Amino acid sequence: MEPKGEPEGGKEKDQNDQPDKSDSSGEKKERKKSTDEKKRLLELEEEERLAEDEEGEGSGSEEEEEEPPPPEPEEPPPEPAKKKKKVVVEKKISENFYYNYEELCSFPYVTPDSGIPIDMLILMHSFGYDCRRRANIQMLDSQTLLYIAGNQLVLLDLKFRYLRYLRSTSGGGIGVITAHPNKTHFAVGEKGWKPNMIIYEYPSLKPYRILRGGTEKAYAFADFNRSGTLIATVGSSPDYMLTVWDWKQEKIVLRSKAFSQDVYRVTFSPENEEQLTTSGSGHIRFWKMALTFTGLKLQGALGRFGKTAVTDIEGYAELPDGKVLSGSEWGNMLLWEGGLIKVEICRPGHRNCHNGPINQLLLDEGEIVTVGSDGYIRVWDFETMDTADVVDDTGLMEMDPMNELLVGKNVNLGYMVKVHERGEPYWYAQDFNGAIWKLDLSFSNVTHDPECLFTFHSGKIEAVCVSPVTYILATTALDRMVRVYDFLGKVQLAEMKFKQGGTAITWAPKVANPKGGIIVVGFQDGVVRIIELYNPKGLPIVASQENLADAALRLKQAFKPHTSAVTALAYERHGEILATGSRDKTVFFFNVDEMYDPIGFISVPGPVQALQWSPPSHRENKLLIFCENGIVVQVPAPQQDYDAKSTYKMKDLPTEYFRFWSIKSQILREDEIQRREKVKEEKEKERQKWIQEQLDEGKELEEIELLEEEPEEEEEEPLPEIFHPETPSPILCGFYSAPGKFWLSLGGYDTGFLFHCAFSPMQHQKQPELREDEPFDFIRVEGAEDNAITRIWFCSSGLLMFCGMQNGAVRIYPLHQKEFSIDNIAGYWLFSLHDNEYGKIQGICSSFDDRFLVTCGADGNIFTYNILSVEDIKKVLKTKVPSPRRGLDQERAAEDIEEPNAYSIENAKQKKEYDAIMKAAERKKYLKRQELLSLRLEFQELLRMNDELPKHMQLHRAQFELDRRIRAEMDRRTAQKIRLVMKELGWEQERHRIGLRKLQERFRGNLEYDTIVVCAMRSNHQISTYRLLAISEKFYKSRKQSQSWKRRLSKYDWKAKDDLRKDSQKDLFSSQTSTILEEEAEPEKVKKKPQTLQSRIVENRMERLRKIIEKAEKAKAKIEQRKREWEELYKSKPSEDYEDPQDVEDIRYAQENMGDFKLKTATNYKIPEHMRINAAKKMNQLTSLEVAIHEKKLSMNKWIVGLRDLKVAIIEEIQCVVQALKNIQASLDPSKHLPVPPVPQLLPEETPEKKFQYDNETLLKFRQELEEQGLKVKEAMPVVPSAEAGGLGGFGGGFLHTPSVKEIDTSTRGAGSQKSVKPATTPTAVLPVGSFEMELVEPTELEVEIRKREEIRNMYMQETLIKRIDELMMTFDAELCLLRHQKLKLDIQMKTADLRHITWFQELLLLKNFEKHEDTLQERVNSLISEEDQMQHKINSCLAQIEEKKAEIVKLQEREKALYVTFHASLGENNKFAGFLLKVLKKRIKRVKKKEVEGERDDDEESEEESDEESSLESDEEESGSEDEVFDDTVCPKNCDESLFENTLQLREKRLDIEEALVEEKKAIENVKKEYEALSKKVKVVAASLDSAEWELEAYQREKQQKLNELHVVVPLKTHQVEYISNGEIPSDVSQALVFTNQSLVNLQQRITILQQEKLEQRELYKKAREQHKELIRDRKEMMIKIERLEEKCNQFMMMKFGRLVNLEALQTLSVNTNLEELKMKTMEKEQAIAMDLKKWEDRILEKRQQLMEVTKENTNKLVQMNAFCTEKVRLEEKLDALHNNLGAEFQGPRKEDLMEKEKLIALVQLQDRDAEILKEEIALLSRKDGRIFAASEPLFETDEMLN
Repeated sequence: MEPKGEPEGGKEKDQNDQPDKSDSSGEKKERKKSTDEKKRLLELEEEERLAEDEEGEGSGSEEEEEEPPPPEPEEPPPEPAKKKKKVVVEKKISENFYYNYEELCSFPYVTPDSGIPIDMLILMHSFGYDCRRRANIQMLDSQTLLYIAGNQLVLLDLKFRYLRYLRSTSGGGIGVITAHPNKTHFAVGEKGWKPNMIIYEYPSLKPYRILRGGTEKAYAFADFNRSGTLIATVGSSPDYMLTVWDWKQEKIVLRSKAFSQDVYRVTFSPENEEQLTTSGSGHIRFWKMALTFTGLKLQGALGRFGKTAVTDIEGYAELPDGKVLSGSEWGNMLLWEGGLIKVEICRPGHRNCHNGPINQLLLDEGEIVTVGSDGYIRVWDFETMDTADVVDDTGLMEMDPMNELLVGKNVNLGYMVKVHERGEPYWYAQDFNGAIWKLDLSFSNVTHDPECLFTFHSGKIEAVCVSPVTYILATTALDRMVRVYDFLGKVQLAEMKFKQGGTAITWAPKVANPKGGIIVVGFQDGVVRIIELYNPKGLPIVASQENLADAALRLKQAFKPHTSAVTALAYERHGEILATGSRDKTVFFFNVDEMYDPIGFISVPGPVQALQWSPPSHRENKLLIFCENGIVVQVPAPQQDYDAKSTYKMKDLPTEYFRFWSIKSQILREDEIQRREKVKEEKEKERQKWIQEQLDEGKELEEIELLEEEPEEEEEEPLPEIFHPETPSPILCGFYSAPGKFWLSLGGYDTGFLFHCAFSPMQHQKQPELREDEPFDFIRVEGAEDNAITRIWFCSSGLLMFCGMQNGAVRIYPLHQKEFSIDNIAGYWLFSLHDNEYGKIQGICSSFDDRFLVTCGADGNIFTYNILSVEDIKKVLKTKVPSPRRGLDQERAAEDIEEPNAYSIENAKQKKEYDAIMKAAERKKYLKRQELLSLRLEFQELLRMNDELPKHMQLHRAQFELDRRIRAEMDRRTAQKIRLVMKELGWEQERHRIGLRKLQERFRGNLEYDTIVVCAMRSNHQISTYRLLAISEKFYKSRKQSQSWKRRLSKYDWKAKDDLRKDSQKDLFSSQTSTILEEEAEPEKVKKKPQTLQSRIVENRMERLRKIIEKAEKAKAKIEQRKREWEELYKSKPSEDYEDPQDVEDIRYAQENMGDFKLKTATNYKIPEHMRINAAKKMNQLTSLEVAIHEKKLSMNKWIVGLRDLKVAIIEEIQCVVQALKNIQASLDPSKHLPVPPVPQLLPEETPEKKFQYDNETLLKFRQELEEQGLKVKEAMPVVPSAEAGGLGGFGGGFLHTPSVKEIDTSTRGAGSQKSVKPATTPTAVLPVGSFEMELVEPTELEVEIRKREEIRNMYMQETLIKRIDELMMTFDAELCLLRHQKLKLDIQMKTADLRHITWFQELLLLKNFEKHEDTLQERVNSLISEEDQMQHKINSCLAQIEEKKAEIVKLQEREKALYVTFHASLGENNKFAGFLLKVLKKRIKRVKKKEVEGERDDDEESEEESDEESSLESDEEESGSEDEVFDDTVCPKNCDESLFENTLQLREKRLDIEEALVEEKKAIENVKKEYEALSKKVKVVAASLDSAEWELEAYQREKQQKLNELHVVVPLKTHQVEYISNGEIPSDVSQALVFTNQSLVNLQQRITILQQEKLEQRELYKKAREQHKELIRDRKEMMIKIERLEEKCNQFMMMKFGRLVNLEALQTLSVNTNLEELKMKTMEKEQAIAMDLKKWEDRILEKRQQLMEVTKENTNKLVQMNAFCTEKVRLEEKLDALHNNLGAEFQGPRKEDLMEKEKLIALVQLQDRDAEILKEEIALLSRKDGRIFAASEPLFETDEMLN
């Protein structure tokens, strides 16, 4: 129920919360002035804050995480006259500081100097509740409930049921509310531009803190942390900014963009306040306050849904260990861990946790509470949910709730808050369907049932109306409720629920119902219901009735005039007619009486938006109909006695139309023109003023004109274009202004104006949709460019116009007179009441006495206001509910229309008329059929009489036809109907065909062979095929892949392969090099004949150079060849640990193939590498086995089918033979007939494919069987012969079997064979008896002899044919028995293969279980192997570096020795300063190290340290110098050569450099050695880990093998194969026996002797190898000695020839300077090419001269031709003139031939003129130097075309 109202003291509280009404106008002005100054000051502060924020603002998201500096705290508001200075030092806000509510809250806007009081409306009460808003319920204590209502914050006292209100400060609405954990404060987040978050103290309700700059448009959610020190807010579109505040100091701690879509919630983690969670549209995000090197940041991790469908998340709960449990749209819970979904929780049986979205999750006292939109509250075990994990691939975990509570049906719970009352916990829940519940979730024996505290409309309120006699209002909405309120007593009186939602409502006027108890409501389904309001206490008292309410609603009448939603209801001014409008574009009229009777309806060109009857001041009673599509219709009131015989549609009602044509663009264009003219006038005024100032200064007018600069003419922008929207702007509301005139308020493009319109007198010239009617006047609505007026209401006096706006505000226009015009408006009063975003005002009206105003909005709120009147306040007002009618208690309840698809009034009437017409038509059809039946019987009687006449008197059947054309027309119509039926059944036929095809594909599509049984002809033997399914292509592919598998290469194989690849690359490189050399060496074989001496010289020189180069290249190639041979020789040299590849391969082969016959069950059994099996290999084995089985069965099936085909051929042959046998027996005596063997037949199981073959006969039989089963009594349906049936009806009504294709072929072949046999019979034909009547003559002896011979021959043929039949049958049976024997063997193999398949499949299942862990172990082994290889590579590189460093040290030491040698050489002999200089050279000094700076120094401290080090080095050097004062190496001694001393110093510097380099190299060696040692240790560790991993893998392989050993394998054996015998018998227990092949046993026995022989051979080989090794060592020593001797001899020869040792290879490769020679050759070639080019150009010049001469000749000819043309032209002109002068004399008029001749001549003259001009141009062109002629742009001659 609704709040009962407020006590008397409640009014004082309301008045205290509102501005004081008794303030004087001066005080109001001062307060307004102070408020304006305060607002300006706050704006300045906001600008400073925004500027500071922009300097340091950043985002804490993943993309950019920068923390803004915290804004300065707000200080107490200073005096209005003072300005705030920018504070640099951060100050703390005092704990006792409060803001003034009167200065903060928003006030109405009043037009300045209009005299309108600011408190024109005073809020009385709020009846609605925005139940669809998220988290719109908060508990401040156990008795105070807080929620948002539009621009008001409502505090509801649950005990006394009175309301208190707080206004929003911005006037833009309220976005979110939240309460402090201690309930000492609550936060209100507002809407608007840069809205504030205001913290109020409770219970004083003083504004405590204001948080600014948190979002751009509106706050979406807010939450305090557990301690209450911080608050987190999140904004709505467009910024979605997440902000964490230190709210007591009004400081932003952290901020970041939460997401790019709507964010529903943000909360702190209760256990860790540094963690937050946000959720919203398709996302959830987990935030952390992370301390980075740049400060505290907000880092957000977006939750990834993975395989789970993306869902909007309304509710979630943070668990203590960091996990988050969230809801989903489908009702399951998602457990998040680490940003991923760990598990999805559902109920057993995969049922959802809730049937719909989960709107809230709570962690309360160790239990999880879920609130669902299905009306259930379920409690879950926290421990089970916290430890939940995935149990299968579905990702679901099933669990049952601990407790559950069904709050009620049609309940959609959205949000709950907990409060303690008298120590017991209770929950207050928000119901999205319009209720507030009080719940007890203790789930004990004394648990209270859910209690519904208040009910409201759910969602948008569609309409509101006010009683014409008392203070009662009624509302309706799409929640199917009609509610009645006493707005004076602030209580709900009654409510009534229906099947459909209400869309329109109106109260019957006083003239129609004086008591004021009739309410008319329109609904979604087009139904209009008349509801009666009465006081039940006025009914007769009944003993059973107690506690009667103050009011009740009763359905009086229900009717359905429309087929769509009713949008408008209006009573005629006298109350006699009710008009209803609907979206179905109709307006219905009803007579108003005790019962409402329909009059009729009219159709309008658009959906009806509103209806208004003309006021009493108008002479005519008319209805104004406003349509949504911009059309207005006016019709007069219909006659109440309108006669609706067949339809209610009124067609003769005069109608006027007005289609709004936008003029807004014209208005804007005129405004722009006026603005530009005004600007020009102001500029002209300034100019005149300046001229006057100059004149006043004494300047002359001429001087002023000279001084005046000419203004530059600026290009004006084009005026706005005239625009008309394609879709007309929708009409929102309107009202009459005068007869035929009205005002309109439109939405869309034409928002911001009220247009004054009138109906045009020319109504019937255009269709309503094509009219373009412009308004003749308009009023601009100030400040409403994008805010349309949706509803307009005038008070009864007509002096106040109330306007409901699109943004939920109310405008009041006081009028000087009752007529509304622009001159009658002094100003307006504006106040935001409903939500500014979605709170569009749906209805606005004043009470019957204009004391109160009622508004309802799309935000679900209903507000009542007191219209200011001092006298009315003093009056005592009271609401009176209408008394019931007399006899109301005796009346039956009216019948309601509950079916949404029920017929409307018009449809019901049309259905009734249609039924009557159909009944009359059926009656007429029946009579016609009876007449036709009588005529048919009469015709049949005539036919019967005709048949009874003699034949010569009978009429032919065609003579009964009066006209054959009638029969032809009937046949044509029949054929046309048949075609039509075929077309109609085409879709059905295709559907059945596709269905049959799908069935065949489903059940027989993959069937390759069905079971075919082939039976023997003379025995019971039979053979059948395998029923074989087609194998898919993937099996063959996988088999090929399995066959192409190769052994995995070991690391040695990889090395060998790598070496081979390198060798091949080297060979390729060498081959390419040699090829290039050959190509360079090979001369170009171009045959050119030398033409000049120069070319011959070039060729000789080239030949000489080529020979020199070729010789050098040959020497070079020979050297290269020798080097390659040496490299190959050294490469072929085996290393110390070289092993023969053949030996290695033999060892490997022996290891792999050596018989290790340990049992697989043995503990020390090691599985060989090639015998290890995994799931993939086993799958390939299975695939190969299946393919092999399929191939075997397929082959056998082909043999059997071939046998079946052989049987068919034999049967056909036997049929031919039998036919021939019968022909022979016809000529034999019956006593000599041998029995004819029966012809074998094919059995049905031998041709199973015929089961699925059908023909027309089969289908007809099937149809007949169905009809016999369904209707046994009914006679069989006659068959009509048709083209498809092939004349099936010609056999006495029976059906002829249509032979199949095979039967036709069989009969054809039989006939053919019969024909082939017939010639074998005797040519004599047996004549039938009675053919000739003649006497029988005795046969002669010759005839008797011929007959005997013929008989003997026929007897022989008879026996031969019978033997042939027997032979055919016996042959077939033998073939069948042989194939049957083979199939039996194959059956044994197939059974064995099936057993093997079962075993392998069991092994596959086991292997799949082991596969995951085995892959893990194998990956670990592989990773360790790769790691070991990498470390070994690093070790090798370290060793290489050590060798390199050692070589560098050796080089440095040699340089040092060379330096000392150089020093001693420079001293000479007997140098007395040698000792001194040697000391100078060997002296150790500390030198300053020169540091190269490679970049800019970033740190000053480093540079200082470097300078300190340098200074310390210098000081050390000085100290070292002071130690030995006697020895001074800086001064050269007397008589010592200074150059020698300087050289010594230089050598010392070199020595120091070498020593430093040596030290560096040694240090590098030490570092490399350390790295080598570390790597060696790591290699040992990795090797140990690798051994351990391989051991684990081997152990796991043994475990897998043991599991495989446990599987049973079937091995069929015969008794002679069993050699496990005990006491001469086979033991009963053979579990200890081994299954071994005979060949393996023989191989083992043979292997013993082979191994003994191999052992002796290996010993002999070893002895030979040792002897060979000794010989090779001796030969090597001899070769080394020989090489040394040859080198010494070679050196001697070089010294003798060259005097020094030279490089012979370099000497051999010396040749000419190729670069110089190439340049010379190029120069000669260039000269030769230039000479050839010169010759070509000379030839070309000569050719051009010849061409010029020819062109000149041609031009001369053209000039001659032009002269002839000119002469001809003159002659023709003279002739033409003569003919022209003589035309009038000879003829009265010109002849047609002459005219045509004249035209031809004129054309010829013109053509010649053109030719002459062209020739002149060519002459002019040819007269130029170059003589070039350009092509003409048009053809030169068109004589033929012009003349023709």
